[in-house]
Amino acid sequence: MSPFIQQPTRDPCYILRRPNHRREYILFTIPVHSDPIGPLLRSFVLNTGISTMKLDAATTAIAAALAVSISPSEAFARPTFLTSSSPTLFLQRNENKVAVKSFLSLFPSRGGAIYTNLHMSTTASGNEVITVPTSPIEGMRPGTSGLRKKVEVWQGENYVENFIQSLIDTAVDANGGKMLDTIVVAGDGRYYNNEAIQTIARLLAANGIQNIWIPQHGIMSTPAVSAVIRRRTSNGEGSDGDGEAQGGIVLTASHNPGGPGEDFGIKYNEGLGQPAGEEFTEALYKKTLEITTYKTIDSDPIDLTAPVGTKYQLTPTSTVTIIDPFKNYLDALKSCFDFDKLKEFGAREGFSMVFDGMHGAGGKFAQKVLVEELGLPESSLMRCNPLPDFGKCHPDPNLTYASELVKKMGLVPDGSADPSVDPSTVPALGAANDGDGDRNLIAGAGFFVTPSDSMALICDNWEAIPQFASQGGLKGVARSMPSSAALDVVAESRGIPCFVTPTGWKFFGNLMSSKESFDGVDYTPFLCGEESFGTGSDHVREKDGLWAVLAWMSILSKANEDVAAGEPLVGVKDIVTKHWAKYGRHFYCRYDYEGK
Repeated sequence: MSPFIQQPTRDPCYILRRPNHRREYILFTIPVHSDPIGPLLRSFVLNTGISTMKLDAATTAIAAALAVSISPSEAFARPTFLTSSSPTLFLQRNENKVAVKSFLSLFPSRGGAIYTNLHMSTTASGNEVITVPTSPIEGMRPGTSGLRKKVEVWQGENYVENFIQSLIDTAVDANGGKMLDTIVVAGDGRYYNNEAIQTIARLLAANGIQNIWIPQHGIMSTPAVSAVIRRRTSNGEGSDGDGEAQGGIVLTASHNPGGPGEDFGIKYNEGLGQPAGEEFTEALYKKTLEITTYKTIDSDPIDLTAPVGTKYQLTPTSTVTIIDPFKNYLDALKSCFDFDKLKEFGAREGFSMVFDGMHGAGGKFAQKVLVEELGLPESSLMRCNPLPDFGKCHPDPNLTYASELVKKMGLVPDGSADPSVDPSTVPALGAANDGDGDRNLIAGAGFFVTPSDSMALICDNWEAIPQFASQGGLKGVARSMPSSAALDVVAESRGIPCFVTPTGWKFFGNLMSSKESFDGVDYTPFLCGEESFGTGSDHVREKDGLWAVLAWMSILSKANEDVAAGEPLVGVKDIVTKHWAKYGRHFYCRYDYEGK
């Protein structure tokens, strides 16, 4: 492909890009009859490293000066290069003035009167908003949780730009025609995460969004994004309901594999932290079919590794702030659980656990909560370093893909106990997260807990969880249609309203936010879950894998309150089998079909 991209402006011009540097270019306005100067301009860009330069027709004089250093005999072969107009040069980087001046100084006699009139601005110009023509791209209808495609599709020309511009326009319509002022942008760390964040930030700034919050390193679990939306104020603090962000763009394909040839996705969470509803996603899809332009800016890359609090002024009215990925989410969890009691229980003789982060976003959060806050040893963690390809594993916390954890817990692949393993030699509690940290697997020593049983057990043991106990118990529960009826039986016995929804966490969000969104019945505190290893509550508006782990630690802690030191602890198997004896055991079957 030619390094020159013709731009439709009033004067013929070229935008020249430095190799492998998408956002650095130099803008020259050149008389039509001087078109052959293009190769010389390219050399000028490569030799000066100027980010942005805007000149009138006398640009050709500088190009001619450069030509002398390449081929002096050709420098002024074309008289049209020498014009008498007075050009003005604008530079984004002051240090580049030196480079230009050095070129001019080479030609004091030949440059003569022309260079006398050439001057440079002493003030760097802001990043101008660029409106780029585009065309609709088919296939952008979001599914149950955002739009997921192979990463190579997202890397296609204008794919991210079209989807994000359509998303912004939809959010503006949903906001009564007013541009949103604060948006969170974060991802699960999968392949193409950081590149997409850079593109999205430029589009948000160009569209006039004033505050763009990006977590350090660009990685945040999906429930943590919801916590930021619901809690974070401009100073980084805040309680539930104080949040200033009006939405969040989450870069994830959840439990799907990552890496070249694998999956990437983008979803949107609205102002209460909940996944966008069907009305929003359908409106977004329609806009993807009608889009004709998108807005962006030309800016230097954001350093995602910069210290928390670092700000980048992308336009005079739009600022990126690097935020703490952990604080608001940690505050949310501390509002749900007694961390002091959990820390005390975690130190008891006979208790140990292992947590499998599956190289996803949840791993760093597990490190923060389980090790730094609750004092569990580092050896409790496995695969908790996020990797773009998830270590080439499939980050789905089930019996098949969490096979190493399953084996450590004394289980065979179908979830039953391995008869060759002594349960007393394996951890008391095992857990896993998926790629974006919102799903969970729960197991005890030689005992697997199905997602439906896990939800029913949490409901029946709400007294063990301070979030529920402090408010007099659960006010509502819900499950996805494919899950078992185990929850229904407990809810009926406990007198708790129970709902069955279609697949998709956004339907739970409607129930959790019934009062906030629709002035309806307040069902909080609320518990919900699905058969695909998702469990959560109203502390955020997403399923939350780490929340489920702490809920089970709380249940185990309470079950062992009266167990004397040195006595065998009540385990996961004991709790579940006692539950079955009271309510009966429910069975269901889930089949997973892998696409090729």
